[in-house]
Amino acid sequence: MKIGVLGGGQLGRMLALAGYPLGLRFRMFDPQPDAAAGQVAELVTGAYDDRAALERFADGLDVITYEFENVPAAALEYLAERAKVYPPPRALACSQDRLAEKTLFRTLDIPTAEFAPSDSLADLTRALDHVGLPAILKTRHHGYDGLGQVVIHTAADADAAFATLAGRPLIVEGRVPFDREVSVLAARGRTGETAVYPLVENRHERSVLIRSLAPAPHTTDDLRARAARKIERLLHALDYVGVLTLEMFEVQGRLWANELAARVHNSGHWSIDAGGTSQFENHLRAVAGWPLGDPQPRGSAAMLNLIGGVPPVTELLATRGVRVHLYGKEPRPGRKLGHVTVCGGDDEVAAALRVIEPLVAAARVLR
Repeated sequence: MKIGVLGGGQLGRMLALAGYPLGLRFRMFDPQPDAAAGQVAELVTGAYDDRAALERFADGLDVITYEFENVPAAALEYLAERAKVYPPPRALACSQDRLAEKTLFRTLDIPTAEFAPSDSLADLTRALDHVGLPAILKTRHHGYDGLGQVVIHTAADADAAFATLAGRPLIVEGRVPFDREVSVLAARGRTGETAVYPLVENRHERSVLIRSLAPAPHTTDDLRARAARKIERLLHALDYVGVLTLEMFEVQGRLWANELAARVHNSGHWSIDAGGTSQFENHLRAVAGWPLGDPQPRGSAAMLNLIGGVPPVTELLATRGVRVHLYGKEPRPGRKLGHVTVCGGDDEVAAALRVIEPLVAAARVLR
């Protein structure tokens, strides 16, 4: 079976590496000729609206998936006439629009922060009365890792915030007084079979994911079950196929949805080394129409992102239980260059983190 992947970044690279042991073949599509996935798979380059390039990409493929959340809907519609496309385009469209996303959460009785569309300064002024302060003004489209958003601390900040993002569809959201950030990933197959990964605790710096702990410490059976029910509700509502991620805030024992990602996700990278079946393999099993694998972890794991710089690999590998994954990308501030996973028992993971976390932090260069 030959699978096409729209987007040639590290997620596409890891999909290919997970699929080769299963006998799968891959072709990637990306506008950049030096895309990281092109180091491990056939790469077609072109703009997402280049029909000739999309035609070359689709030729001979059995199924098409994507690892990039800003693929234009028109490109997916064009490709869906030539091969099966999973996850369904509707799910991607929802994840690309924060207003549609938040509305879906509310429709499915999944709590969120208060929100309102704010396409004019007058809209924003009225919306702030509804959502309260502080609040966050965001672009509805093309936002990730903290891009396209401005915090509004007081009513006097509204004019400047709107001027920063004006000209694009906007949404304002109330700020959530969360205790911690968590995420849950799940895979759903073509037959409706589901596999839910354990709840993960995430820590961000400047809105960029720095560390994930799996399973999330200090959780109860009830909290885990509520997280699973929320993502299963989304999977079924979207008639989803593939891996879906739901990022949430934990607020005094309650789970509030923040956003979804219709693809494999950074907070699930630990599953490559510590999962019964990695998120990448389960995504491929799902889109290929194969049975899903066990999502439960083998012990505990911590994942640290390598951002903007990489510490000496020999120092990382000298620590017991550490696995290093580099993406073959040139360093620049804010760029995800790789990740490190620590696997083992709780005490082993904690001991390894005390050694390597300072190394990773010292090499980190954010935007």
